[in-house]
Order: sequence, then structure tokens, then C-alpha cells
Amino acid sequence: MTVRRKVTPWASAALVLTALLTTSCAGDKGNDVRPAASSPSATPHGYVEGAQEAAEQQSRLLLNDPDSGDSRVLDLITGKVHETAQVKGAVQLGTDGRFGYFHAPGGTHVLDSGAWMVDHGDHVHYYSAAIRDVGELPVGSRAQVRSDVVVTAVTDEDGRTLLYDRSKLEKGGIASPRTLPGTYTGAVVPYEEHLLAFADEGGTTELVVLDREGERVASPGVECAEPRGDAVTRRGVILGCAGGALLVRAEGGAFTAEEIPYGKDVPAKERATAFRQRPGSGTLTAPAGDDAVWVLDVTERTWTRVDTGPVVAANTAGEGSPLLVLETDGSLHGYDIATGKQTARTEPLLTGGERAGTDGSAPVIEVDRSRAYVNDPEGKKVYEIDYNDGLRIARSFDLDVKPALMAETGR
Repeated sequence: MTVRRKVTPWASAALVLTALLTTSCAGDKGNDVRPAASSPSATPHGYVEGAQEAAEQQSRLLLNDPDSGDSRVLDLITGKVHETAQVKGAVQLGTDGRFGYFHAPGGTHVLDSGAWMVDHGDHVHYYSAAIRDVGELPVGSRAQVRSDVVVTAVTDEDGRTLLYDRSKLEKGGIASPRTLPGTYTGAVVPYEEHLLAFADEGGTTELVVLDREGERVASPGVECAEPRGDAVTRRGVILGCAGGALLVRAEGGAFTAEEIPYGKDVPAKERATAFRQRPGSGTLTAPAGDDAVWVLDVTERTWTRVDTGPVVAANTAGEGSPLLVLETDGSLHGYDIATGKQTARTEPLLTGGERAGTDGSAPVIEVDRSRAYVNDPEGKKVYEIDYNDGLRIARSFDLDVKPALMAETGR
């Protein structure tokens, strides 16, 4: 991965980031999940039509059994399970914090979980609303979906990207999309009112910044060999490359791209290609081959490789919390990231053949600010883990479906 230059000013002052992103929440009116209206409003601060605001996180788990197609939403506040539309053959379940995207060969089904948060930096709003099935995106199971508060970008396996109006999704419908010109390598990531993408420039893959019409407005001047994996943090967007990662930020009217290298040659099978994190956290995890986990500290710009047992899934809450690793023995293990030593271990949680984690329906670890969740498909259970109390099993939820796919919303 070669860095030619780190900072490139935008071509025109007209491209300066809008003040919306740094405006105090005290001036916001109307629906906080979209840009504030310019006209005055009599609605209370934080008001969202059709939703209830809460003082605490309103987490929900989206669950799917690809074989039967049965889908459920588990409300972690009430413990109630809600049935939703069947989605058969799903190979992946993604989320942007509110919507679930069930990727199946015949299309990507969109489910509004009815739980989300709005982060204003100095404070957060938590909302809950009705759960509803929104519809289908006409893309295959390998499509990559990335969202911000305004648009949902859907990139298919050929690199073509469609932009959907997210406000329409919030109202329960799917509007006709806009198609970006050209094709791009990997996911197109909405960020700071723009889009981050990798363009193939004569055999090299270069990071470019696009406006929402798809016009190139900046080029931070960096190349990224074999881009795979991305994550949004409060410190910027992390993009995985063969030599490590890029940290992309918007500062002072310019985009910067900073290299965070591994510091050594890493074989392809041991590179970080899919990141997991507590949403917004600057501590990311990714498998480092079969028997280790990478931990990327975005604040310190460092990679740490933690040797573990055979890995099924990994995650961490960051900020001094343990590294959580679900291993092929069926147990959840806790590791001290700094020393690499194991600090805790649960009894075996998994009861079936997904232990090896060989396909997209392997169990995952979802982490929020106080709990972690592990799905046991064959046992038809989800475990809630207090990771700050020696991996204590706080609750377990019995289900009527095999939760082979799981994602958490409301965070």
C-alpha cells in the first residue's frame, strides 16, 4: 500500500462540508435522523413522528433461519419475540443500526427493526417504533449495503452502485434509486455528505471522494491494494487494505487518508478483511487467520495480534473491555488485549455444527455498551453476556427458530 500524499484540498469552496454536521443539537427540529429543516418548528426537541423517545438504548436482535426462512425480532427491553416476513436462503444479515438487510439470491429484503439512535456527539437520542417489513432491493446476495442518515448505498458484485433515499425507507417504502456512473471496487461508503469509493485506475486501486451525484470532487491521493472491509468510527472511516488499513477523515474542507500499516508482511489468509466493533467504537476486531484475532486501535493507530484458539467470531466493546472470542470449543473466551492472556471463559454455549464458522451463517458476537449477545442456532437460543463480570451469562432466550443469522439494532 503506497501513500503518495495525505491531504488534498477540495477543488472549490462550494464543496465545503455543510454546517449541519457540527451544528449544536439545540437548533435541531423535526426528525433528527435527517437534516434539520430550515423553517422553524413547534415540535419538541428530538421529536420523531410515530416513534417514542426513551432514556436508554432500545436494542433489538434481528434473527433468521435461512433454511426455513423464518425471521424474528427479539426485543431486548421487553423480552418479547416478534414474527416478521419469511426470507429463505439468506446468506448474510447486515444492519445500519435501524434497518436489517437480509441478503438472499433472489434479492435483499429490508426490515425496519423499529429501534435506532441518533448520536449528536455530546448526547444521544434513543427511539423505538413499530417493526415493519419494507420490501426488496433488486440485488443479489453478494451486494454490499452502507448507509448514513440520508442515503443507502447498495453496491452489487459488478461494482455498480444504487443510491436509495433513506427517508423513504423510514416511511416504509423503497423509492426509485439513482445509479452512480461507473463502477467501484468494494463497498461505496456514505460519509460526511459524500461517498468514499475505490476506483480502478490503470491497474491500481485509488481512493476517491464522490458527491451524491457520483461526481469525483476529491482524491486524497492514496492507493489501496485488495480493498476489503470497512467500519465507521467517531474518528473517521477505516478501510481495509492488503498492507493494513486507511483512516479517512474530513477536516478543514479537505479529506485526509492516513495509513495504519501492519508493520510487517501478512499472508493473505491472515489479513483483516471484515471488521466487527461496538457501533462507533474506535477499537475494531477481525480474524487473523484461523487461530488469532487482529485488534485495531484507531486512536493509537496500532494493530495487535492476539493468539487464541480456533476462531468462530470475535468482537470487543473497546475502551478497556476484553476481547471476546467465540471459539470452536463452543465457549466464549475473554482476552486481555494488551497482554494477550485469557481472562475468562464460559461453559460451552453452542450445541451444533456451526462451531467451525465455515460459512456466512456462523454464530456472531454482537456488542453494545453493557452486554454481548451470542446466537446458538442448533440450540435455538441467544445468550446475553455481561462481559464486565467475568463473562457471566445474564440471560438466555429460548426461540422457536434456529437463529443462524443475527444482528443488533437500536445502538
